[in-house]
Amino acid sequence: MTLQRHSQTNSSDNTLDKLNIQGRINGSVPVAVVDIGSNSVRLVMYEREARAPVPMYNEKHLCGLGRGVGMTGQLEVGAVDAALAALRRFRFLMDNAGVEKKYVLATAAARDAENGPDFLKQVEEICGIAPLVLSGEDEARKSALGVVSAMLDPLGVVGDLGGGSLELIGVEGKTLGTGATHPLGGLRLQDMSGSSVRQALKIAKTELAESEQLQGLEGKTFYAVGGTWRAFGKLHMSSVGYPLNVMHHYEVDAEEAFEFCRQCMRDDIEDFSGISVVSKSRRALLPYGAAVLSEVIRKGKPKRVVFSSIGVREGHLYELLPETVQEEDPLLSACEELCVLRSRSPQYAHELADWLDGVYSALGIVENAYEKRLRRAACLLVDMGWRAHPDYRGTQSLNVIAHGTFIGIDHPGRAYLAMSNYFRHEGLSGSKLSTRMRDLSNLHLRSMAQLTGAAQRLAHAAVGDLPGVLNRLDIRLADDTAVLTIPDDLKILMHGKLERRFVSFVRLLGYDARIA
Repeated sequence: MTLQRHSQTNSSDNTLDKLNIQGRINGSVPVAVVDIGSNSVRLVMYEREARAPVPMYNEKHLCGLGRGVGMTGQLEVGAVDAALAALRRFRFLMDNAGVEKKYVLATAAARDAENGPDFLKQVEEICGIAPLVLSGEDEARKSALGVVSAMLDPLGVVGDLGGGSLELIGVEGKTLGTGATHPLGGLRLQDMSGSSVRQALKIAKTELAESEQLQGLEGKTFYAVGGTWRAFGKLHMSSVGYPLNVMHHYEVDAEEAFEFCRQCMRDDIEDFSGISVVSKSRRALLPYGAAVLSEVIRKGKPKRVVFSSIGVREGHLYELLPETVQEEDPLLSACEELCVLRSRSPQYAHELADWLDGVYSALGIVENAYEKRLRRAACLLVDMGWRAHPDYRGTQSLNVIAHGTFIGIDHPGRAYLAMSNYFRHEGLSGSKLSTRMRDLSNLHLRSMAQLTGAAQRLAHAAVGDLPGVLNRLDIRLADDTAVLTIPDDLKILMHGKLERRFVSFVRLLGYDARIA
């Protein structure tokens, strides 16, 4: 993938296009998805069509279009007015951001209501494009494709809980099962149950009793998609003092998730410790989302619940990508973009990654495919903090990387990337590394991150992050001694810091060091 900085002015009259936008990829044209759901109406504008799309603007309005639809068959006038007002604002924002491709998706409320067609005509007039009304199967498929695009080798069932419906679909790698839709969305369930959580649980049990998708879930992963379940995950994260405030790929053991569901159904949600992390507009539906999730766990018996911030919108964009782009690694694609935008030399980052492939092989360092992929990503991010003050490069880079908009990576992987960059800048002792960050990964992964940081420190001492030189330095193993060979015409590079860092690196492996 070849990328360049966005450093030229477009000819459009659009306000943003007149700016010399250095912080975006050269040639990027924003793409937008408007998602008209049963609970919320949302606009997300992404920097461009890409394997790992980066949101540049994200706004939602909780209009409650689906409230009452299951009982009356009608979209309420107030909800329609609120949604149309939000869409007018969205249209203004899209036009002034230079969006050239936009997609309007409508789900359960619009497809189920008798007055849905009239509403959709008004949506088309405002947005300038006919909404794509998703069937339950369409919604399930696009949600699953979002998970496929954002998770490594998913195996289990994707569940997308909206305001009006629940979609379930099996997933194994990139292979999707048959999707099914159930009238168990939070708003609809609240209406059907007469605002009784106990009755809502009974409805969920009856509705999911014969679910084919849940029959194949035992021992696998349940991928929870949708705003109510994200709020549930955020509340759990807060209640246990989880060290990383990133919802995507947040994992909870299924038994623990089941018990937390019971607490959400049993106790007053406003009394929960940490409830402030959930917006007040989301809290009322939490017990109903918990009722559905508890029944999914009881019936399906998954091993774990993984929360996904990626769903229908990203699945729709992923489905439109050429197959060659779909095959790209989303983590490495995102790291490549950051490398282009924030490093002094993207070429050096790639040379470092290739050089370490040879060094690790020569020194007999054993890595699995997961660790090799993380090491390459770490090399692409190695120089992203160079503009920070030298005393804070490690800690600033750690925070940016740990909380970055990466997909295709779990939380231990985030910790690896953040810690390797920290070790690269701060040294190998890790004395300033917080226990919260350490707790995200096991000892082995922390050791591998330290080793990668040590190797990056060595490379920096040798060539100063300049391209075109590193591949001429050779490291080989002779008995129990690691030998760094520097060509005669590069002996000028030899200095005390290089020697010390080489010694520090190979000592982590139990080897003596020699420079030739």
